[in-house]
Amino acid sequence: MPEVIFPGPEGRLEGRYHPQKEKDAPIAIVLHPHPQFGGTMNNKVVYNLHYAFYNLGFTVLRFNFRGVGRSQGEYDQGIGELSDAASALDYLQSMNNNSKHCWVAGFSFGAWIGMQLLMRRPEITGFISVAPPANMYDFSFLAPCPSSGLIINGTSDRVAPPADTRSLVNKLHEQKGITITHTEVEGADHFFQNQHMDTMITSVTDYVKRRLTETSR
Repeated sequence: MPEVIFPGPEGRLEGRYHPQKEKDAPIAIVLHPHPQFGGTMNNKVVYNLHYAFYNLGFTVLRFNFRGVGRSQGEYDQGIGELSDAASALDYLQSMNNNSKHCWVAGFSFGAWIGMQLLMRRPEITGFISVAPPANMYDFSFLAPCPSSGLIINGTSDRVAPPADTRSLVNKLHEQKGITITHTEVEGADHFFQNQHMDTMITSVTDYVKRRLTETSR
């Protein structure tokens, strides 16, 4: 999978780009967890999400936020990271202008950034939000949430407690015109360790497959 360097708001950003042969393949970006707590694009959840999308026929890009790995710049409280994600999507779209579908997936801090990107980019047709930290960050900007998507978390998550995730999902359920699917992985912690990773990725794969089938009818 080619390593790529592309321009970001604060200098170069480092990514991994995985294209499909089909010119009109759907595209997806995958966003990693908190840079100050060891989050990188090589995080296991991010890596597995990347390949789940690739195996579903997507052209996929994951990348390091500013100040992580070989990406230039410094951590910026989520503001700069949102700009990084927008630059990554610009780069991905510039290489795939025939793509009909565009998805964003994020894990933890990356889920928060991904949901903000969703609000700014009407071309995003679906999202995957893995273990969104609704206890740490304000998600009230999702008013209204512009796209249907999947929120998935573990029932034993101590970093982003399930009660806060359920509360976020309930607020989103009140909105009309979109469908928020919520899946809880029984016994999984924040990082979906051991067999829980397979369960989570299977749920994501089934969900995206179903959505793609619906839109192709």
